[in-house]
Formats: sequence, structure tokens, C-alpha cells
Amino acid sequence: MIIYNRIWGIDMEKIKIIYDTNKEIEVEKGTTYLEISKLSKLKDSVLGVQKNNEILSLTDKAMEDETIEFFDVTSLNGAKMYKSAVKFILEVALKTVFKNAEIHYLHSVPGGMFGEIKCNKNLTSNDISKIKEAMAKIIIDDHQFVKYNILKKEAIKFYSSSLSPEKANNARTCDHIVTLYKLKDYLNYFYTPMPYSTKSISKFDIKYLDNNRIVILYPSNLSFGEIPEYVHHENIIKSFYEGATWLKKLNAPYVSDLNNLVSSSKIEGFIESCELQFTSQIKQACDEIIRNNETRFIMIAGPSSSGKTTTTRILGAYLRSRGYDPICISTDDYFVDRVDTPKDELGNYDFECLNAIDINLMNTDLINLLKGKEINVPTYNFIAGKKEYHNNIIKLKENSIILMEGLHCLNDDLTPFIPQKYKYKIYLSPFIPLNIDRHNYISTIDLRLIRRIIRDNRTRGHDVSKTIEGWQSVRNGESKYIFPFTHQANTIINTALPYELGVLKVYIEPLLLSIDTNSEYYEEARRLLYFLRSFYPISSDYVSKSSILREFIGGGKHD
Repeated sequence: MIIYNRIWGIDMEKIKIIYDTNKEIEVEKGTTYLEISKLSKLKDSVLGVQKNNEILSLTDKAMEDETIEFFDVTSLNGAKMYKSAVKFILEVALKTVFKNAEIHYLHSVPGGMFGEIKCNKNLTSNDISKIKEAMAKIIIDDHQFVKYNILKKEAIKFYSSSLSPEKANNARTCDHIVTLYKLKDYLNYFYTPMPYSTKSISKFDIKYLDNNRIVILYPSNLSFGEIPEYVHHENIIKSFYEGATWLKKLNAPYVSDLNNLVSSSKIEGFIESCELQFTSQIKQACDEIIRNNETRFIMIAGPSSSGKTTTTRILGAYLRSRGYDPICISTDDYFVDRVDTPKDELGNYDFECLNAIDINLMNTDLINLLKGKEINVPTYNFIAGKKEYHNNIIKLKENSIILMEGLHCLNDDLTPFIPQKYKYKIYLSPFIPLNIDRHNYISTIDLRLIRRIIRDNRTRGHDVSKTIEGWQSVRNGESKYIFPFTHQANTIINTALPYELGVLKVYIEPLLLSIDTNSEYYEEARRLLYFLRSFYPISSDYVSKSSILREFIGGGKHD
């Protein structure tokens, strides 16, 4: 549709914009999406716009009739942009309050991210309040995030001069052009597009721990745009620190250090060290279990693609080597019959809720085991949707110990009749301690998604779109049924291997490149490709047949 209005002798072409599914507005060709959002009377919370499955900035211009979708923090893409904006605002606010201070963002925690402030004083709660006030002022003053595309050699020069060698090294792996953003007088990058201005960042909070350690809380799509309630997870932070401390001893805290090991042909020895470090965690858990000779049930839980199968198998092998008789029981085999499965608010079967498990039957079996009786453990037929019995008879010996693996194993409501003294709880998750740089860590969620995409394609023939499509539902289940109970775990086993993304890159890049621009998951595939470009590829020939990584890439001795 083309309409011309003559103003002072100039023809102004009009175009039609359809937004939010069925709303329509007519604007001049070349109008920015920011101006369109204002003309449409949308809220300041708008972060970006999506057109043909591609994310665009609000400063981009509409040049033709088109259908677009504005998004805020309640969308996946909006949540990522919001998080990056909060990180940048905090960095600038910190330097406003303490000129020589610097924030290092270290890792994600449920509901936020964990960081450490580097400065020449031990901060107080009052200092944190000043930082929060400075952040609030930056937001109220509505500063713009200005985008700059600069030559790679200029980015390397800039970060070298600003004493950020790991960022200079990262720039060397980028394309010819490097994208940076400027907020006030500061330049940085966070691997995602930025909102137009600080005004769209309305909610955040900072919890001060101790020793200049903080947790930054912010809304997301999973929290429906609200700041989640803070629950302290010291065991997760402790697990990350242990891994990070170990990597520093190997002089490999950043991705650029890993790449140097690849380019200098020293990666094989590093991989062997990573594998030994992983199995040493399992051995430590095994030793602790043995010291507590009352333990009868090892309860193992972890989110999707955390490596539960391999970790449970290795733990069983360790226990067997110490004279125990490990017996594995999966809670999935105790699912109620399909017709009895609860349904969610949309009327779909909710396979992840606690009541999807036949708790009464499972606890009756477990109590009978403790009484010395035999039980016949069912096998769930997922095709038929019901339990089947195949004479899987179990009876505990004097040296028997049960390894129970499942989504709800940290929740005592799963085993309410088993005394606490008999249970030892293990939480598994890949808290990769390798960071991209001081301001960008590797997301546990991204690592698990990459693992799952590769495994789903190899074992189920799923393409990337199918895996990403179901990923949000998986994460919703984890948020409800796993993360609230992680602080109850007796120990955490970090199932990440610091080298693994170099290996996974070789497998996943062709899968991500296969996603067409017509796919609604094109932008997510492109984001992961952009993230992975920082890693040099690593051959799977270096990966042992017994590695946890084989659970995802295949080729293991148990495949």
C-alpha cells in the first residue's frame, strides 16, 4: 500500500505496520520502530521488535508494509536483553560510586546472577545501597545504549589499553567488525542486542552476601516480568568457586586460555585433567556416603541434560568397588497410568508434576525393601502409557544401597515415609566455571540446551526446532520441581567439563545452520552460533569412551 502526501513539494510515502497480531498503524516510510511504539502508545517496557523471526533494534527503520511484534521482558529474547542491560547499568553505576571498582559477573543462580565486586575496600550494606541508587538514577535519566560497529583491530587495541586482555583475545576470534555498546562514557559488549535506553529497565535488586559478593536479581520470562523471591544457594556458589579455583590453578579461567591450549596442541592433557576432576567429585560423594553408614537411599536429581545417567553409573561403579551392591531405581518407572496423569491449565498431560508419579506404590515398595521383603519393580511403557511388570525382582542384601534418580528426588514429598537418616541427596548440574570474560559467563541453560539439541538429534532424530520448541516447558518444570529444593542437597556434583563446548561446537554448528530464516527459532539458533564463535573446535577423538560427554555426542562404551 503506497500513499503519497505532498508537504512543501516533497512526496512522503506511507506504509502500513501490523503489530501485536491484529493492531494496525500507518506511518511514513523510514520511521523508527521506537517512534512506531510511541505512536502506538505502547509502554516504556518495550525492549525490541521481531520481524520475520529476526530481532531488530528499536532504532531500526520500517521501510515497507510489514507485520512485526514488539516484545518486553516476558519473552525469551526480551529477558536476555533485559539481563544484559542490567549488567551494563550496574557496571556504570559502580564506577560512578567507586571510580576504580569493577564488577565481575561469575555465574547464574536461580532467579539472578552471582558476581564479585573488585575494589580496595570491604563493601558495606550502605555501599550497596549507594550503588543501587546510582543505578536507579541512570534508569530515570533515560540514557541511550548507543551501538557502535568498529574494526576488529580497533576493538583489540581498545581492550588491550583498558587492561582487559581476555576481551582483547576474544575480539581476535570475531569477524572483521565488532559490535560494542556505549552507556554514558563506557563501552562494553554482552553478546546480545541492547534495548534503546535505560528507561525500559524498571525492576532490579541486589542482595549483598559478604566479602564483596553480590547476587543481582531481575525479572525474566519465567518470573512473568517480576523480580523473583531470593533464595540463597550457597552450595551452588561453593560448587562454582571450587571449579573456578581449580581452573585458575591450571591458568585457564577464560575461553581465550582454552583456545590457546587448542592452538598450542596442549588440549589433550587438559581434557584428561578435566575428566579426572569430574570423577574426583563423584569419589568424594561416595566417600561421604560410606562414612554415613546409615544411608540406604541416594537421591539423585538434576535438570535436563545434566548428565544424570552417566553420573549415576559412575557413582554405582565407585560404590561397587568399595564392596557395596548398588541398585538403580528410576522414578519414571513409577508414573501413574496415562489415563490417570494430571493435566495442566491448558488441558495437557502434566508429566512433570509430583502427582504424575504413583507415590503410594513407590513408597510401599521402598518400605518393603527396608523390611527385607522382595519387590517387583515396574517398567513404565511410555508408548502404551502404563506400568508393566517383567519379573524385575529386588531384595536388599546387607551391602545393598539404592540409587534413585528422577526429577523430584530432592523433594521429601516424593518419599515421605522414608526417614531422613536413610537419605543422601545429590544435585547435578553443569556449572561450567570457564568464563568468556569478566563480564560474560557461560550460561548453564545454554550449555544444557546445546547438549540436549545434539542428543535429541542423535538419539531421536529431532531437528533443532523441535528441541527448542519443548525447551521452555522443560525449564518451567525445572523451575517448579527442582530448583526450589537444590539447597536441601547434601552435595552438588558439577557435571560440566570446561573443555566441552569446543567439542560440542563441532556437532551443533551444522544443526544450527540448518535453521531457515522462516523458522520462529531462527533468532535463537543465530544467537547460539554467535556465542559459539568464541570457541576453537576440539576433536572428539580426545574424549574418552567413558566421559559424561559421550552421553550427548555418542560413541561411549555403553552406547
